[in-house]
Amino acid sequence: MKTPFRTVAVVGALAAASIAITGCSTTEAGGEPTAEDISIAFVMGAESDPFFQAMKVGAEEEAAAQGVELIWQGDPANYSAETQIPIVDAVLAQQPDALVLIPTDPVALQASVDKAVAAGIVVANVDTRVEDLSDVLTFITGDNTDGGAKAADALAAKIGYEEGGSYEVVVGLTSPTATTNVGRLDGFTAQIEAEYPGIAIVDVAYSESNPEKAATNVNNWLTKYPGLDGIFAIDGTNASGAAAALEAKGLVGTIGLVGYDAYPDNVAKIESGIFTALIAQDPAEEARLAIRTIVEFIRNGSTSTPAEVVIPNVTLDANTSAADLAKYTYVAN
Repeated sequence: MKTPFRTVAVVGALAAASIAITGCSTTEAGGEPTAEDISIAFVMGAESDPFFQAMKVGAEEEAAAQGVELIWQGDPANYSAETQIPIVDAVLAQQPDALVLIPTDPVALQASVDKAVAAGIVVANVDTRVEDLSDVLTFITGDNTDGGAKAADALAAKIGYEEGGSYEVVVGLTSPTATTNVGRLDGFTAQIEAEYPGIAIVDVAYSESNPEKAATNVNNWLTKYPGLDGIFAIDGTNASGAAAALEAKGLVGTIGLVGYDAYPDNVAKIESGIFTALIAQDPAEEARLAIRTIVEFIRNGSTSTPAEVVIPNVTLDANTSAADLAKYTYVAN
C-alpha cells in the first residue's frame, strides 16, 4: 500500500524509513538491494497537438535517462475534461508511482488529483494546473501572462498602431478555463489596456484544440468584422486554423496574425508573412523537468525543484535568426 503523498511531503524526515513503501527500492531473496522500477503516468490534453508531441519527446528522453517506466496517455484529438477524466481514471487503476497531469480544466480535474494523492501517487502539473496545488509536488509552465503581453506588442506593431486610432482584433482560444489560455488572454488584455487603448477586442471564440474549428471561427469573424485588423491565436491549433483561413481568403499580410507555439508548419509561415510572430514555449523541457523532479522526490524524499516553475517564452518573427528558429521549433518523434 502506498503512503499518501501529503504524508510524505509533510513528514520528509521519515522518507528514508519509508523507502520500501514509496517504491524507491526493494530487496532480493539473497538480501542484496536493487533499484525498483518507478512508473510515471503522463496524461496530456490532445495527442495530435504538436505541442504535446514535442512534450512527449522530452518525457521519453528523461524517462530513459532516469531508467523509469513512462505511461503516456491522452485523447487522440479532443481537449476537454469530459474526455480526459476517464483516461486519468484508467491510468490511476494501473497504480503508477506518479502522475504528471496537464489538466484541461482546473476545477473538473481537481477530483482526479485528489484521488491520485489519496492513493499515495505523487502528482505534478505541467503546462496547466488544477485549482488547488497544495498537494501537487510541482507546477511547471511557460510564462503565459508575459506571452500574452508579447503578443499584444507584436500585433500592435503589425497593424501600425497610432494614438487616436481605432482598431479591431479578435482572439482564438482552445478553452475558456484552461489556465494557459486564461493567463495569455489576461496578459494580452492588460497590455492592450495599458499601452494600446485604441485597440478593441471585439470577439473571442473557442476551438477545443481543433484547427478546422479554429478556421471556421476565423471565417465567421471575417464576415462579421469586415474591418478586422488583427488576430491573436492563443495556442498552436488556433494558430494553424487561423493561418489556413487567411490563406484561403487571400488575406495574408492584410490582417495581422500573432500565434502561440512553434509548430514546424507555422514557423515556416513566418518567412512568408502569414504570421507576424509566434510565441514559443519549451514543452520538451517542461516534461523533462517534471520527470526529473518526480524521480528525485521518490528516490530521496525531497526535491530541489520549486513548487512552481515558470519557463520564459521566446518571440519568433521575421528578424529571428535561422538558428534560433530551428532551436525553438517543436520536434516530434
